[in-house]
Amino acid sequence: MSSLPIPASAAPAPPALLSASLLRRFDVPGPRYTSYPTADRFVEAFGAEEHAQALRQRRDAAGPRALPLSIYVHIPFCESLCYYCACNKIVTRHHARAAEYLQDLLTELRLQVDLLGRGAPVSQLHLGGGTPTFFSDEELGTLIAALRGAFDFLPGAECAIEVDPRTVDEARLARLAALGFNRLSLGVQDFDAQVQKAVHRIQPAAQVFALTEAARRLGFSSINADLIYGLPRQSRASFERTLVQVVALRPDRIALYAYAHLPERFKPQRRIVAEELPDAATKIDMLARAIERLGEAGYAYIGMDHFALPEDPLAVARRQGRLHRNFQGYSTQPDCDIVALGVSAIGRVGASYSQNAKTLDDYRDRLRQGRLPVVRGLALGRDDVVRRSAIMAVMCQGRIDFETMGAANLIDFPRYFAAELQALQPLAAQGLVRLDAHELEVTPAGWYVVRAIAMVFDRYLQADRLRTRFSKII
Repeated sequence: MSSLPIPASAAPAPPALLSASLLRRFDVPGPRYTSYPTADRFVEAFGAEEHAQALRQRRDAAGPRALPLSIYVHIPFCESLCYYCACNKIVTRHHARAAEYLQDLLTELRLQVDLLGRGAPVSQLHLGGGTPTFFSDEELGTLIAALRGAFDFLPGAECAIEVDPRTVDEARLARLAALGFNRLSLGVQDFDAQVQKAVHRIQPAAQVFALTEAARRLGFSSINADLIYGLPRQSRASFERTLVQVVALRPDRIALYAYAHLPERFKPQRRIVAEELPDAATKIDMLARAIERLGEAGYAYIGMDHFALPEDPLAVARRQGRLHRNFQGYSTQPDCDIVALGVSAIGRVGASYSQNAKTLDDYRDRLRQGRLPVVRGLALGRDDVVRRSAIMAVMCQGRIDFETMGAANLIDFPRYFAAELQALQPLAAQGLVRLDAHELEVTPAGWYVVRAIAMVFDRYLQADRLRTRFSKII
């Protein structure tokens, strides 16, 4: 991937830059590009043995200069159902289920480490879900001890955990800090009471503010707040009130996601009243206002769905052209391998992706047979690697320098991507990209629809126009 600084012109612009006709054109589904190829392209022909071979190859090739790993652990349990959720989760109040799942995780960890080798360096850990704090403090302690025994956590490693503010208090935060967690991600979504009722997530603002203040007192180095726009009963006015409260909360990072209404795929979303969802024009106004309001409050717009305070490492990485994107979104970490543990978890090792079984029964059955629970994945071809570089450069840097990208991938970029550059001409005519003989650059208006620009380089979408499995770009 090209590591070029982001030009000042890449800063977002007022919403007037997107006309009603452009809104209609880009109110279409498209990938979020947390990977390329995207997970819907994974195949069952890539399974446990192929993943095992990738782990062995990394082990055999590892040396003093081996890049550190990132570790992701998926904990699927939630105590209550949020109607908007598209995550792989299990809704239950029976916490005894966590103990059995913890043993599953420890079994999978042992299987992976046996192939990868003990003591590989780690610079990033992320516990996601579901609700990771469904685990008790003792269970989390057992998990962290096992991970630290299997890997070499580097000094200053990022250790993040997703937190449901409804289930955690200051005493619990103190125990998380004692376990080594230094980053929190709080699920806020929206502060409006009517919106919360519509999505079955009642969460008073005072609760979130108190938890954030406690986290700061305890020394957490970064606090992220997740927001969603496009939820039922949201309006421009209600979302503006949420933005005012978020600015007052002042988290270090903000992830602002567009709600993807796909009730045919995600059963909980069938409880949402479709008529209560804001239309595309209202959603883009919400996004535009968020960019404007958060910019006024001092936040840097990282791109697509992330904001950060200027001194936050994410904002620094963006300014320096070191931004990356992985399955958790934008990241400061190098383009590194990801060891993924847990039901449905997606990992990356070398030029391959792997995904575990999506149901707990299937996941557990494979482990009890002494097998890795990988059920599908993908070994990337050379074209995949080249296109991934181009797509991630668009998504992260907003710019492709043809000579630099070509040299890194041993291609003549304008010739290799001649059809794609031609396909970008209409977007250039609409002011979404700037093209010349040497580079491509996303314009201020183009950042609103950066996924559409990246999609031009997606060979699989070119061959398959059925995109309804993806969320909409706006």
